[in-house]
Formats: sequence, structure tokens, C-alpha cells
Amino acid sequence: MASEDVKTTESAVSTIVNLAEEAKIAGEGVKAPSYAFLSICKSLVAGGVAGGVSRTAVAPLERLKILLQVQNPHSIKYNGTIQGLRYIWQTEGFRGLFKGNGTNCARIVPNSAVKFFSYEQASKGILWLYQRQSGNEDAELTPLLRLGAGACAGIIAMSATYPMDMVRGRITVQTDKSSYQYRGMFHALSTILREEGPRSLYKGWLPSVIGVIPYVGLNFAVYESLKEWLVKARPFGLVKDSELSVTTRLGCGAVAGTIGQTVAYPLDVIRRRMQMGGWSHASSIVTGDGRGKVPLQYSGMIDAFRKTVRHEGFGALYKGLVPNSVKVVPSISIAFVTYEVVKDVLGVEMRISD
Repeated sequence: MASEDVKTTESAVSTIVNLAEEAKIAGEGVKAPSYAFLSICKSLVAGGVAGGVSRTAVAPLERLKILLQVQNPHSIKYNGTIQGLRYIWQTEGFRGLFKGNGTNCARIVPNSAVKFFSYEQASKGILWLYQRQSGNEDAELTPLLRLGAGACAGIIAMSATYPMDMVRGRITVQTDKSSYQYRGMFHALSTILREEGPRSLYKGWLPSVIGVIPYVGLNFAVYESLKEWLVKARPFGLVKDSELSVTTRLGCGAVAGTIGQTVAYPLDVIRRRMQMGGWSHASSIVTGDGRGKVPLQYSGMIDAFRKTVRHEGFGALYKGLVPNSVKVVPSISIAFVTYEVVKDVLGVEMRISD
């Protein structure tokens, strides 16, 4: 089943990419993606910087979220946002709050760069086809079309960097009591490949792909649609000279991030739990220091959902939601604003249409 899902997803991604390429060579209507190499590099840099800055700003909350998602239910160490952060500080010190952040930045920079760039390209390609089919050269992207472009961008970026996310998840849950320590990203990659095989680097990939559609798709769709509405409606004097202030853009990003993460969160929990499966030297957080039952093993996404709900209840699908909600608002907001600011500084013209 997983193989068929992978093929279906690859086919969908390939179709969108081909549409974008077709738009790229078009000579009429909306200008298709025809950036010079330097402009493309600037776009990628803007996306990468946005991802790195936003994730570093909320790294302690990100680590706590993952710990809450995967900790053994029979040996609870983290029980809430404040208590969890205090416990990390007391047992691991300041550095413990940022454990795994280096690997996360190494992953999120290329991930964000590819995601933002793919969104720009897919949006232009989809808009060009939409205008050609509707016969209206002034037509604009609808929220549904923005959702498709955002989902496409998320799937491409996530798939390209998923092994790094897998490694980051395991490094993040390590503690001083772990029986075996990954010394870093490359050591973790080589160890997983040697002990579990290459397919293990993509454990939890399917729920990640499914979760990308509402999460990334809604992020882009809500953010862009909200900005467009504010510019046209000009409510409460928030818009001056057709430009949104940084504060207003932060608000748009916050709304977009909150909606996206709430809808997709259960899939994120299942992904993390699947990533921990088969880890022979699992962290004490996952094993419960030998005092509780051994962590569950999952044969697939559906099995993970079923066992999680059966053994821990429906609420387990939302473990870590509070710190995630606290961090997702500034994270998404900072990412979007940083992207646009860096893009403006670098002089990158990235409008959907001319």
C-alpha cells in the first residue's frame, strides 16, 4: 500500500512540475518562470534564511513538542509546556533546550528554500494554465489553486529533505541516559543506514505527505488570500499605499500557521512515532528507562493510528499541541516576513503576475 501511495504522490508531483515547466516556456499570457540564474539563487537564499531564522527562534518549544509526542506513556517525564521546559533546563541545561537545532537548521534551510521557490514556480504555472483555460488574462489565483500550489511545494521540499528530518527527530529525543548516542547528523545517518537499512530513513513519510496538503497548503492559501483581502478591503486602516506593515504580515502568518497546524497535527504525531520504530538503541524517553512497557512497533500509518488511539486514547493524537501552538505562530510569522524582507533586500521580483 505504501508503495502505491508513493507512486501516486510522485505522479502528482511530476504532473505539477510538468505544468510549471510548460508555463515556463510559454510565450504569451502571464509570464512564466523565466528567472535568470542569479535571481533563482536569490529566491532560494531568501527561503533558506527564512526557515533557519524562524526555527532557531522557537527551538526549545520544537524539542519539547517532539519529546511529548514520543515519550513512553508508562513513564511520563514531560507533563506540560512550563514543566517540560523547566525539566529540560534542570536536567540538561541551556544547551538541552536547543538539542537537535543544528540538524534542524541544516534540514530546514534547504527545505524552506525549495518550498518557497517551488511555490513561486507552481503558482505561476497554475495561473498561466488557469488564465488560458478560462480565457481571462486578468484572472487571479483562487484560494483552491493556491492550496494546490502550496501542497505541491510542501511535498517536493519535504521529500527532498526527509532523511534529515528523520535523523533530527532521533537526535532531539536523546538524553544523557540514552544507551547509545548519535554524535551528530552524519553519524546518525550512517548508523541508521548500517543498522536499519535505507528504507528506514523514510519511516513516517506517508503521513508526512498527507499532512503536507492541509498544513503547507493551508499556510500559503490562507496567508496569500488574507493579504489580498486586506489590500482590497483596507479594514481598520491596516493598509497604506497598497503595502502591508510588518505587524500586519505577522498577523497573517500567525492565522495561516494556526489553521494549518491544527488540521494536520495528528499526522505529525504519527510520523514521529513511526520514526522511532525499530530503533534498537532508543532513547530512555521512548523506552521509559525500562520501568514501563516497551514502545509499540507499527507496521504502517493505519496501524500506528489504531494502536495509538487504542492504548492511549484519542487525545494522544494531540500530545504536544500546546507547545506546538505556542511556537507555530511566531515560527510561521517570522518565516513569511523574513522571506519577504530578504527577498526585497536582494531585489528579487517574485509577483505571481506582471
